[in-house]
Amino acid sequence: MSLPRAEHPRPQFQRDAWINLNGPWTCRFDHGLSGLEAGWHRATGFEQSIVVPFCPESRLSGLGHTDFIDGLWYHRVIEIPSDWAGRSVRLHFGAVDYECEAFVDGVSVGRHMGGTVSFAFDISRQARAGQRHHLVVRAYDDTRSKAQPLGKQSERLHSYGCHYTRTTGIWQTVWLEAVDRFGLEDVQILPDLDGSRFVLVPSFHAERRGLTWRATLRDGGAVVAEATQPAAAGAAIVLPIAAPKPWEPGRPHLYDLTLDVLEGSTVRDRVQSYAGLRKIHIEGNRVYLNNKALYQRLVLDQGFYPDGIWTAPDDAALRRDIELSLAAGFNGARLHQKVFEERFHYWADRLGYLTWGESSSWGGTPDSVPYARNFLSEWAEIVRRDRNHPSLIAWTPFNETRDFTNRVQHSRTQIDAYRLCKAIDPTRPVNDSSGYLHAITDLWTVHNYEQNPEALAQAMAPGEKGVWRKFPDLEPAYGGQPYLVDEYGGIKWNPAEPERTAQSWGYGQTPGSLEEFHDRLSRLTDALLRYDHICGYCYTQLTDVEQEQNGIYVYDRSAKFDMARIRAVFERRPAWAEL
Repeated sequence: MSLPRAEHPRPQFQRDAWINLNGPWTCRFDHGLSGLEAGWHRATGFEQSIVVPFCPESRLSGLGHTDFIDGLWYHRVIEIPSDWAGRSVRLHFGAVDYECEAFVDGVSVGRHMGGTVSFAFDISRQARAGQRHHLVVRAYDDTRSKAQPLGKQSERLHSYGCHYTRTTGIWQTVWLEAVDRFGLEDVQILPDLDGSRFVLVPSFHAERRGLTWRATLRDGGAVVAEATQPAAAGAAIVLPIAAPKPWEPGRPHLYDLTLDVLEGSTVRDRVQSYAGLRKIHIEGNRVYLNNKALYQRLVLDQGFYPDGIWTAPDDAALRRDIELSLAAGFNGARLHQKVFEERFHYWADRLGYLTWGESSSWGGTPDSVPYARNFLSEWAEIVRRDRNHPSLIAWTPFNETRDFTNRVQHSRTQIDAYRLCKAIDPTRPVNDSSGYLHAITDLWTVHNYEQNPEALAQAMAPGEKGVWRKFPDLEPAYGGQPYLVDEYGGIKWNPAEPERTAQSWGYGQTPGSLEEFHDRLSRLTDALLRYDHICGYCYTQLTDVEQEQNGIYVYDRSAKFDMARIRAVFERRPAWAEL
């Protein structure tokens, strides 16, 4: 079979020396969670086959096992190239849900907790250049614990409402990489549009006196800036640009970036990257992109696929989702209850598509201390991984926080997530909790699924009590932040099944005809566009997902409506908006 998901998984931090480990592995279910005691970490193979990086619940994995999976073990043989001698060997995972431990020839090489973010283990002590080794991976996932973030994964046996098929174990690309032991670990790219420059802040796997690091910025192959600094963590490089070209929707200009670690004139480590020069900031109750007033016409994207669940079947599917959204008239997406893979952000960068980064926060409540502990550590990794993407313009750690037994602890966790986010990435606004129960926030967001356009318009009109809020008695007073209706609509329509059934779901009464659908959609959107205090919206949603059938497209991404009419609704913006 051809190698699934063969493309490099980190296009913004790419080295030449890497090996994609996707494809056939063997696996074994561990329903009793006794595999470690039974010595499975020393295995040389298991009885079942599975196709990585697809989760065992998916059809693309070859298994399609949709019952609960508490534990799953994987095995494959890896071979380390001889020319990797003298370099560190790192084992990368795009994501493993939820707890992961890896073994090389029976020896543990690392453990990670958190089901949606990327991580790596240095396996150099166990994996030798020119040799073959047994790689075993143990995944543990307790979706009913209330202690780990789940997103929209169903905690019941079957999908229901807006909860869908679970994802367990490996669900993104696994790969090996050769890295100089003094190589770059990370580089934070800080775009400074007003100063016409990039500021790059590095960290290294190890440091040694006498080494330097260099950044080279290119535009269409021509070098436009280059600088060198001592190779020390935090030793920033500044790259001024004489004729800057901003990144923004419609003109998503990207610069190529080469990052080197040098010993004299010898390149010890080289990373290929890219960067977009753009600014996102708030003034009063407006969001500005590149100093232009921005009206955000977003769509809710949950990132589910019929055959891969959380994993896109191929790289083209990631790009196509963005193209479908743009064709519908949206200028971006709220990436909902899932941490999207880096390849999606790459395509958003390339295509000029705005996004909000969100965690998979459902599964527990912020007032639970075990849940808060697990959430905050993963949230820090999410922000650090994706903060360099110019297309990502806002962070949303939580969604619809409302159920709590300890209100103080609930707010404390939200405030901790906000402050943690600001410490790691001070350049973007943070929406502490999408929809309701804000504690500290840069964006004031509300959800309103009222299906009567006149009633929605009446609710959204600012009055003596200020702007509309769902639970005004449970959160601080509105402080004049940019106000967005970041969930509305959700109109159910299934061309093959006009009437609602137990297997299909959406908001409100199903329209009686296609013409009624288009009329309701247009008037609901107009109800938001008429008010100047609203600076954006997010329509629910891009595609149907399993039994939830309120997408602009069918779950398989096929056409559902006359897209010219849909686009005419969502490409409208108020007169004050410059973008």
